[in-house]
Amino acid sequence: MTDKYLAYGRLIRDGKILFIRRRPGSFLGGHWELPGGTVEPGEATAETVVREFAEETGLTVRVTGERGAHSWDDVEGRPMRIHATVYALAEDEPGEVVLDPEEHDAFTWCTREEAAGLDVAEHFRQALDG
Repeated sequence: MTDKYLAYGRLIRDGKILFIRRRPGSFLGGHWELPGGTVEPGEATAETVVREFAEETGLTVRVTGERGAHSWDDVEGRPMRIHATVYALAEDEPGEVVLDPEEHDAFTWCTREEAAGLDVAEHFRQALDG
């Protein structure tokens, strides 16, 4: 079994968390998630979340803490164990969200209670609840 490492970021602005939606036709298309992605070889997870956040949203962020780490088996049944770390983030200058249309088609800012109504993949929801 192989291991895959991911890093996600939780950015709160005006009391609301930023979520982005995977575009239809992509892996888990239509589901909402926190911005983040795959840790590259030799990259620290905290560096990954800052890089991925910029690539996926156009926002410049910095890590302020770790929210938790979660692991699960690959949702497509591949012999792989996924390990995700969720970080708390902050922005020095609030910017405009600019999505990468190759990956995501919408974004929303919502409270934790509103986020409960989003279509989030179950393995990812468990990571959010931590």
